[in-house]
Amino acid sequence: MRIEISVESIAGVRVAARAGADRVELCAGLSDGGLTPSVALIEHAAAVDIPVHVLIRPRPGGFHYAPEEIAVMVGDIAAARAAGAAGIVVGALDSSGALDPACAAFVDAAEGVDVTLHRAIDVSASSQRALDQAIAFGFTRVLTSGRRRAVLDGAPLIKDLVRQGFGAIEVMACGGVRAANATQVIDATGVADLHAAVRRPVPGAAHGAVSFAGVGVPQGFDRFETDPDEVAALCAVVCDRNQLPTK
Repeated sequence: MRIEISVESIAGVRVAARAGADRVELCAGLSDGGLTPSVALIEHAAAVDIPVHVLIRPRPGGFHYAPEEIAVMVGDIAAARAAGAAGIVVGALDSSGALDPACAAFVDAAEGVDVTLHRAIDVSASSQRALDQAIAFGFTRVLTSGRRRAVLDGAPLIKDLVRQGFGAIEVMACGGVRAANATQVIDATGVADLHAAVRRPVPGAAHGAVSFAGVGVPQGFDRFETDPDEVAALCAVVCDRNQLPTK
């Protein structure tokens, strides 16, 4: 079992590394669903002793991109790799809801590092068809909640995708993965990879409750940061699971 933590700061990278996570997904703007981080942030994250997989997403919203946006994404992949990224997280859909042929250019630009198809698969016309396309394009893995908001609700589809992709592509489960449900998620889906974005509000100078992109921040707080206690607990569950004897 492997665990990936989604983070948007150097502090988050260090939290994941200390807890024993296998890798981080580095993003900016997690409150917007995640956006491409700066090259400087990638460089500093890559200096921490944990593999850094960089999200490439040029804007919030859907995954159907104009040619100019595709060109930006290809350039960002090359820049992320040059800055020390160990992997890339990316995806695009065409107007029919299938994976966009531009995904081939994304994989090519990654030049051999791991490439994860993000949750575009969950809003594609067919997750099964998108998985076959991801295999053909050369993706290393896909990230999915089984087309549902909560991972356990999507567990039946995730399990089907694990079977479909066995030996050809890795399937990583996400969608509210926490220490309290990790074992249940593993048993229900059969995945070998879990992904979690575990954050908590951080005290700041904000006066009164504010909201960013529909995400309420409690009064007296002004942002979210990676939760070290929850990351440690989740990594401990996965570590314990890895030490169980195989049947």
